[in-house]
Formats: sequence, structure tokens, C-alpha cells
Amino acid sequence: MQATVLPDSFATNYFMFMPHITTALTEADLIGILLLQQANLGRNLTPQEAATQGFVTVEHSLNELEKLNLIEKHIVAKEAEEVVGYVLTMTPDSKTQIPVLIPMFEIFDHITYQNNIVSTYRYMVVGQVCIAKSHRGTGLFHACYEAFRKQYTGKYHFAITEIAANNYRSLKAHSRMGFEAVHTYIAPNGVEWVVVVWDWQQNKAKG
Repeated sequence: MQATVLPDSFATNYFMFMPHITTALTEADLIGILLLQQANLGRNLTPQEAATQGFVTVEHSLNELEKLNLIEKHIVAKEAEEVVGYVLTMTPDSKTQIPVLIPMFEIFDHITYQNNIVSTYRYMVVGQVCIAKSHRGTGLFHACYEAFRKQYTGKYHFAITEIAANNYRSLKAHSRMGFEAVHTYIAPNGVEWVVVVWDWQQNKAKG
């Protein structure tokens, strides 16, 4: 299988020693994602760690990641073959692959962005993003998202995701990246979620 060639050299553009960023191509890449995910699940962190470092909420299986990766490839950052960062991809075609996320897609059928229902757009869902603790503050979060945008901006109008309202570090990082809040809601379990959009068409206009 040929690796997808991402435009520009993200490592060169950001930091000289930036880990290699590419699309997920092997089972080892997906297993690496799962290992990093396990280390950052909210339930595996202390309250202080979750509050100061951020956390991920949804836990995936290898089979689920494989199915999602068949639709659109995940983005991974690797250092010496270890996955130290990732952006998971989902599209409306992925809706039934992760049952716990079906309510999120249903929300998209009822909220608007720029006066249109979200589901009328071609959109890419950020299924999850995570950077290893050892690589936070290095620009890798930004570089992974830029790789994600350059990989998919020609096919989709924008990226959309939802972030737990108490995940302050993640909300701040996404805001710096260019995501804007378009909706908030409280799930049946009492968790408040913030839906955010990163408009790639606006980025084109500004560029």
C-alpha cells in the first residue's frame, strides 16, 4: 500500500524535529492509536491530570478503527514507529460504526451553521484528537490538524466535532486552531457538550 503524500513538509514547516505525520496505513498504526488513547482516557487519569492535561472520552476497538480507516484514513504522528499523536476521521458514512456517537450525528441533523443545517454540508468529523503528554507544547497538535486539513480540505467544507464542556484544555487548543463553537447541549447522562466547527472554506478565502 502506498502512503498518502501530504502536501508540504509539516516537520520542516513547524519544528525541525517534529515527528513524522502521515495517514494510518498499517495495523501497527491503529494499535499505536489505541495505546495512546488508553493512556489518555478520562477514566484512566486523576481528576487533576484530566483538568490540566485534557482527556479523551470515547474508547474504540481495533475493529472500529479499521472500519473508519477504510472510509477515510486517520492521521498519525510517529516517532521511531511509536504513535505520539493522532486525529481520527469520521464522515456521515461512518455514522453506524461507533454506536455511542450516533446521537452526535443526529444533533447535526438539527443544528445550523451559516443558516444551513449542518447535515446539508459535506463535512468531516474529528472523531478524536490526542497528543502524547511528552509532545504537548511542541506544536504537534497544530501540525497534526494542518495535515488533517490539507488531506481533506478538497473534499469537505469543514471539520466538526464535539468537546466536553469541562475539557478546558481541549476547548482552548481547538479555539486557537480556528474552531468556533456553534452549539451546546446536555446529553442524557448530564454531560454538557460543545459542538465546534473549523471552516476550511473561510480559510481558503483568507488565504
